[in-house]
Amino acid sequence: MAKILLVEDEVNIASFIERGLKELGHNVTVANDGEEGWMKAQTDNFEFLILDIIMPKMNGLEMCAKYRAEYGYKTPVIMLTALGTTDDIVKGLKAGADDYLVKPFSFTELEARIEALLRRASDNNTTAELHCADLELNCRNRKATRRGNDIDLTVKEYKLLEYFMTHQNTAISRLTLLKDVWDKNFDTNTNVVDVYVNYLRTKVDKDFDHKLIHTIVGVGYIMSE
Repeated sequence: MAKILLVEDEVNIASFIERGLKELGHNVTVANDGEEGWMKAQTDNFEFLILDIIMPKMNGLEMCAKYRAEYGYKTPVIMLTALGTTDDIVKGLKAGADDYLVKPFSFTELEARIEALLRRASDNNTTAELHCADLELNCRNRKATRRGNDIDLTVKEYKLLEYFMTHQNTAISRLTLLKDVWDKNFDTNTNVVDVYVNYLRTKVDKDFDHKLIHTIVGVGYIMSE
């Protein structure tokens, strides 16, 4: 079962979908506008997103595009829309959606589409496990463990750790991390990279004699056994 973020401004529809998904065993978080949805998307590692298109504050197209720019395409997204023209559907797909449903729709159809997309995501990530010494990162469910101990990661910490683990034994500059992990060109005076690396070190290295994240003076950081 999946951890799902549902963003829908029509309360009755949101309640109907939430109830049905929970009966199937899914863990569901609900937001009632795009701005709230975007805030929640940044604070948890969701495995599936369901976004209404027409919403206040930030519409579903905008939220989907922002999510894809920030977190990539691993997480499946279904768009819900009352706009069923080909042009509207194309806009949703171009924004980064994997599928769409035109209102009104049956819950059984939504269920089937969710199952299909989760199955596809699972197939694409069956070997998506990264290792560095005794540290393991499962990219399918975004869970990290070290010596069998679970490591609780925020969304940004996960993205940073994933980047380190896919670039092991490579010196990585702070500017590279700003560009590739934060996907933005920050002021070079910012210390956001150092702050998050320290967060990671506290969770990944602090309680272990063998350290994995190392500082390279004048360059940046490296993850190495």
